[in-house]
Amino acid sequence: MEEMRRIAYETVLRACGFASLAIFCVMIALSFLPRSAFQAGGFLTMAMTLVLVLKAREAQTKDHRRTEMWLYLPKESRPPPAIAQKMISTIMRETYLMCARWTAAISIMMWTAALLFSIIGF
Repeated sequence: MEEMRRIAYETVLRACGFASLAIFCVMIALSFLPRSAFQAGGFLTMAMTLVLVLKAREAQTKDHRRTEMWLYLPKESRPPPAIAQKMISTIMRETYLMCARWTAAISIMMWTAALLFSIIGF
């Protein structure tokens, strides 16, 4: 069970890392306008949160054999077919929602930074 959870974290966090890299690149491109950079970062991070929530919802019905987590699980660590769907969908849903909470908090921080830059006149 713990190995499944670890693999779920790795797959979801890797995807979040790539999305964060793209958001960071957009923010760097707008770095000459700090308020706009943080607004864009907040908006894009909020969009990432929405995608993670939608993926969490999709995880309940997605065939467990078509998940990246299933492919990375060694054959000897895979759960029996009778409970595999329930276990994997639950673990993936929890992982997606945990990452969605993190990205929502980051989005709030970016919008707050944009507000502060707006107040001080940047």
